[in-house]
Amino acid sequence: MIIEKKKKDILPQLLKAFSDIPQDASGDVFGKIYEYFLGKFAMSEGQKGGEFFTPTSVVRFIVEVIEPYKGKIYDPACGSGGMFVQSAHFLQHENHDLSDIYVCGQEYMGETVRLAKMNLMVNNLRGEIIETNSYEEDPHESFGKFDYVMANPPFNVKSVKESTVKGDKRFYHYGLPKNQGKKEDKISDANYLWISLFATSLNKTGRAGFVMPNSASDARNSEYEIRKKIVDSGIVDCMVSMPSNMFFTVTLPATLWFFDKQKVNTDRKDKILFLDARNVYRQIDRAHREWTEEHQQNLAAIVRLYRGETDRFLELIHNYIIDADKAIKDVSPAKAKLETALEKLSKGLKAYAEETKNEKRTPAKKQALEEADFYNKLAQWERSKPENIDQKALPQSLEETPQENAAQHQASEYLKALTVQYKNEGDALKKDVNSLSELWKLADKHAKLKNDKAWTTKDLSRADKVLEAKLEPYSEAVVQTTYWYENIHWLQKRFPEATYQDVIGLCKMADQSEYAEEQEYSLNAGRYVGIEIEDDNTSIEEFKDKIRSKAISLKLLEDSSKDLESFIHSNLKELIHD
Repeated sequence: MIIEKKKKDILPQLLKAFSDIPQDASGDVFGKIYEYFLGKFAMSEGQKGGEFFTPTSVVRFIVEVIEPYKGKIYDPACGSGGMFVQSAHFLQHENHDLSDIYVCGQEYMGETVRLAKMNLMVNNLRGEIIETNSYEEDPHESFGKFDYVMANPPFNVKSVKESTVKGDKRFYHYGLPKNQGKKEDKISDANYLWISLFATSLNKTGRAGFVMPNSASDARNSEYEIRKKIVDSGIVDCMVSMPSNMFFTVTLPATLWFFDKQKVNTDRKDKILFLDARNVYRQIDRAHREWTEEHQQNLAAIVRLYRGETDRFLELIHNYIIDADKAIKDVSPAKAKLETALEKLSKGLKAYAEETKNEKRTPAKKQALEEADFYNKLAQWERSKPENIDQKALPQSLEETPQENAAQHQASEYLKALTVQYKNEGDALKKDVNSLSELWKLADKHAKLKNDKAWTTKDLSRADKVLEAKLEPYSEAVVQTTYWYENIHWLQKRFPEATYQDVIGLCKMADQSEYAEEQEYSLNAGRYVGIEIEDDNTSIEEFKDKIRSKAISLKLLEDSSKDLESFIHSNLKELIHD
């Protein structure tokens, strides 16, 4: 990202962070390690970290939407080159050749330029990174040149002089963002300089994806006029509101803007997709959030449905079904191993208790075993019996499910019943593990004798750890199965026909009458998608009953509060009088 002031200490600090990279790392492995350490270093640097590194999950989603398969990619605020690297990963995933793209970057910080050049090298990317100020110079001659533009520029810069940009068609093509009636030689805010730069850098078929602060979506005055011209040109494709705390530089939510020059030649020419993804995220730590790979894919799937790419949506559901099937195949063997361990420990403990019941123990240990009712509980212990769920068989195996909507819904219903069954079985097995582990701990502490060979021969040493070790892979396989089903359900619930439809609280495809006339060219997704209200299937009478109950509870609390208040005042009077 371009910033206004150079920092001299980044490279030495970064090299220290990189000290653990293996000396023999090379190729793609080294590229991934380099990217990992860049991200860790950026996070440790706090706000300064955002000056050269955009969180990977954000970049990956941008790449998924603009799909840079072939051509020249431009980032005039490239930081350490993360946008370029994720473009390379996208090509590799789609089995395209890296030689199909050429990247052109600009960056103000010399130290960060060197990081970006190294990033290109370790990821086998062709391109050129130039140290320059993008407000002042255009070394790549960007106007109308690029197939793709990707960027996360600095927000709300107010130090750019009007004289610097007023003669540059990259910036004045849609108008300059300047304060009306003020004589100062200053641009009011550089956000719309960047937006204009991204729009004018695209060729006739180009796509752009970039980050902007939320305020830019509704900015007024000269910014409004610029936004109106850009929207009326028909290139605005999609606007995505993001969760807060996704960036190292800012905690407030930001917005992703997407331009598509080809859109004017489609039936979407007078439409814009608004996507509110503020509630879609995974919490990394207290201060940071991210989009998982599935979040990225699910959100991108909505964009693809909006573009009419139903086959891509069905392909994604298919991939999730395959992933669920793989997880399912891990459940049974893991469950069998856990059940064997439970049975072995149960028999071993019961045999040991019976064999050593009359052995001498200290009075304290005898009392502890009696108080815990150890022998009776152990004798009565048996496996739980979970409820069985009725489940219709599929006409084919999961992995053979056709990439057809009805068949995929059938597979989803099958998975739904299976995950419920897994939950019942999993809860029962965890209960069994916990109860048997507690009995083992009692035996280990109070029943086990000194120099006890019977304890060892019945494999009771550290048997609780054995159970934990068997429970973990089983639980993980069940969690994975549920995870893939939930991703399938998230998409199918919102788009049951595998075609685009507006979803309250998530997405809205607005036409010209809505975004131009009703909303006066606002590009704030929240204005369009509305708020989803969860339906708890409560009737009107049930709702009234709940309100009556709450009112009674409130009255009781108020009366109690008055009594307590009188009691406090009475005690205070006595205290003061004394």
